[in-house]
Amino acid sequence: MKYGVPRAGLIAAVFFFALDQVIKWLVVGPLGLAMEGDERAVLPIFTLRNLHNHGVSLGFLRVAPENSWMLVVLTGVIAGAVLVWMWREKNRQDQVALGMIAGGALGNILDRVRLGFVQDYADLHFGAWSPFLTFNLADAAITIGVLILLARALLVRDKPKDEPGEVENSNA
Repeated sequence: MKYGVPRAGLIAAVFFFALDQVIKWLVVGPLGLAMEGDERAVLPIFTLRNLHNHGVSLGFLRVAPENSWMLVVLTGVIAGAVLVWMWREKNRQDQVALGMIAGGALGNILDRVRLGFVQDYADLHFGAWSPFLTFNLADAAITIGVLILLARALLVRDKPKDEPGEVENSNA
């Protein structure tokens, strides 16, 4: 079976990967949050914070830095599976969602390979209450991509296309 190039998905993957890396560079470079724990309030509900994530998603299952290669392999396998799925997917919206997931995963993989941890920086909070742990654009792209896939799978029914060779009956 021949598959077409999932242009929309590839564009989404490259866009989110690149934007994630640029924002991480801005936070630890030009914005001056070079040391872990450095922070800068941007809005009353949003703070930029330099946080080194040595765990899996959202800091869960923390691993020692010398064992971060295991997370690189695990997330690499998952990212590879997502890319294969994206390549086989015919629906453009699903391709974009899968591209968001792949781009975010690849951004976090690059961090782990280069730095030994994932660079997180976004802290959304309402007073002392934080509905999320500190995250980054890659995490957000992955989460939103998964939510799009779930919403489409649960709520959207694509219309079946007419089978080739079917003739519409106009005498009915």
